[in-house]
Amino acid sequence: MDWYGPAHADHESAGRLMGRFQALDDFQDDSLTLPVKFRDGTMRDVVIPGPSAEKGLKIQTVMESGLALAAGGAEPSEEVLDDARELDLYKDALGPRYDELLAGLDWPRFKHVAITTVLWIAHDSETAEKYWTSGGDSDPSPQAPNRETRRAASSAAAKSTRTRGSTSGTSTRPAKPRAAKKAAADPT
Repeated sequence: MDWYGPAHADHESAGRLMGRFQALDDFQDDSLTLPVKFRDGTMRDVVIPGPSAEKGLKIQTVMESGLALAAGGAEPSEEVLDDARELDLYKDALGPRYDELLAGLDWPRFKHVAITTVLWIAHDSETAEKYWTSGGDSDPSPQAPNRETRRAASSAAAKSTRTRGSTSGTSTRPAKPRAAKKAAADPT
């Protein structure tokens, strides 16, 4: 018996095993379909198949590295991927649709399709759809707040922090007015 079940199960035991879980193909779609307007003005449903497990892991690792840098306060100008590595990431994500999309789209649309696909692979359909419908204006990483948000939170915390009082255990008496001091010092 292999770790994933009997290699040659009889019909009855195979039915019992399959009865526990619904077949993966019944609920998981292994492709992403995006409606895209090409340079020639035509709208097409572009079906992007899921990547191989190896490429999927590579894409997820790149995304996690970027999230870790953002969470650590890396400057937005800090380049996580150079241009060639960025195109390699997009090529891995878009698979057999890469050449068609590169030839048929301008850069902003190509990049939007590619980033949406990367988010679908590394996260889920919901995250990809949020990015897609935002037109690219939203942060593709909801887990990592941008620098402005972190600074605002830090500034608000600094403004609301009370100054610490003395911990020496002594207190001062209220000062007497100068005239009272002078009268107490002069007995006449």
